[in-house]
Amino acid sequence: MKLQLEGIYAAVTTPFAGAGIDEAGFQGNIERYNATGLAGYVVLGSTGECVSLSDEESAALVRIARRAAGPGKKVIAGTGRESTKLAIEFTNRMADLGAEAALVRPPSYFKSRMTTDALKAHYLAVADAVRIPVIVYNIPQNTGISLASGLVVELAPHPNIIGLKESAGNLAFLGEVVRAVPADFSYLLGSGSLFLPALEMGARGAILAIADAAPDICARIYWLFKEGKAGEARRLQLDIIPLNKSLTETIGIAGLKHALDLLGFRGGLPRLPLLPPDDKAKADISALLKGLGLI
Repeated sequence: MKLQLEGIYAAVTTPFAGAGIDEAGFQGNIERYNATGLAGYVVLGSTGECVSLSDEESAALVRIARRAAGPGKKVIAGTGRESTKLAIEFTNRMADLGAEAALVRPPSYFKSRMTTDALKAHYLAVADAVRIPVIVYNIPQNTGISLASGLVVELAPHPNIIGLKESAGNLAFLGEVVRAVPADFSYLLGSGSLFLPALEMGARGAILAIADAAPDICARIYWLFKEGKAGEARRLQLDIIPLNKSLTETIGIAGLKHALDLLGFRGGLPRLPLLPPDDKAKADISALLKGLGLI
């Protein structure tokens, strides 16, 4: 039986200390998240600035996350690489360090050659060769590649492909996929502004950057939905949309890290070439957090 992922997973940030990573700060963040209703953590995702990390830094983060994660909290590692060979090797390395599943974005450097056939061959080869389950990752705003719903449906029956993280926020795409995949396939939305509608349409949960800053609100929306309390869940979903838009679209990772600093987590600065938020952005973030009663 496939591993089934449900609930809300935080796409955790990577705190830095000088030229390296802040291992103690990262561990402290995970330990604090353990007290929330999150189902687990995605390390080395887009929000974690995965493309700016060395393999050794990546390994350290997964090792720390697995050690620090509370009972029942799953650790998922982003393991996408630009070749199938490297993706397999890196995924198995992260599996040895305790990752329970791999989030695999499509290779994107040779965009014009990443046909449906090429992507299918890539994902099947990875799934065949790795020691942990694979979650397909669709994030066209970063990769420039939009996975076709038909490709996801073709991949879903593979015994080692357990789900999809869909970060484009396309509810029509969700509707095309969920009705055609096996019942044990986990559709996870990556859009914090739309995850309640996605749950209503058949998603099993979400992997969210906004869950870093508002973990309990995000988890509460999920559990209110499960309990059939649609009105209260809808109100909270609407409440977090302005903060989500600010931290994931308007300002981005630098803004999310500033929000974490205001909340008492270790956020810090992003790694160049990402720039820190300006004073106006900081003021906007503070106002949004105060509006939600988070600070």
